[in-house]
Amino acid sequence: MKPNAVDLSQEGVHQAPDLSYGAYLGLEPLLSCQHARSGEHDELLFIIIHQSSELWMKLCLHELAAARQQIKQDDLGPAFKMIARVARIQQQLIQGWDVLSTMTPADYSRIRPHLGQSSGFQSYQYRLLEFMLGNKNAGMITVHQGMPEVHARLMTALNERSLYDECLALLARRGFDIPENALNRDWSQPYQADKRVEAAWSVVYRDPHAHWELYELAEKLVDLEYRFQQWRFSHMKTVERIIGYKMGTGGTGGVSYLVKALSLSFFPELLSVRTAI
Repeated sequence: MKPNAVDLSQEGVHQAPDLSYGAYLGLEPLLSCQHARSGEHDELLFIIIHQSSELWMKLCLHELAAARQQIKQDDLGPAFKMIARVARIQQQLIQGWDVLSTMTPADYSRIRPHLGQSSGFQSYQYRLLEFMLGNKNAGMITVHQGMPEVHARLMTALNERSLYDECLALLARRGFDIPENALNRDWSQPYQADKRVEAAWSVVYRDPHAHWELYELAEKLVDLEYRFQQWRFSHMKTVERIIGYKMGTGGTGGVSYLVKALSLSFFPELLSVRTAI
């Protein structure tokens, strides 16, 4: 052994642990659920990118549900941490599209016939995430009618307050003039921007020191939407790069469908207030 070298070969190796790393993480089932159908080299990449995205979305839903509850309880500190964490997770999701973009059109064309009608459009976790953030659309649930538990979960998410709805209720509790139709409405319908809500946020933005918690909440939401839009854009550009303007496997317009999604805003007054102030 060289002078001053440290031998780590036996470090921590004494006896079999009661709970191993692999057992705690469930690695055997996790690493055994990649079932390629085409025999093509790049299909493992395609599967793992989408599976890892689903795991990250599971964590996003976990964090945002908890953040929504903290906001409902007027406890904003933990909510800030949770929302900020989701923004970091979204960076990982964006990086996933960067990795997938190494697949060429020729690579994908050999895999595509084996995908059938499966499509990211059918990701129920993505739909839950959009519902959580306020993009409600009951028509998006019909594709999941064959899975009763998933369908029920989506129906629950469709009919409950979004993260932004809870933020508006918080503004009302803090004394701001929030219209009744924003506080008590059919939660299954998408939120409609209101000038009176913009006016409330304008008060916060014009004097952030007097409303620091609300100001920080607003900026956390803006950052969340910014990252989400980056994710959408990266998805669209990756699809454009790999399949061009072909129809998606799930029957959507592919790139054209993803372009439309870029026009959607979860927190519209937090964008319009920037012009107003």
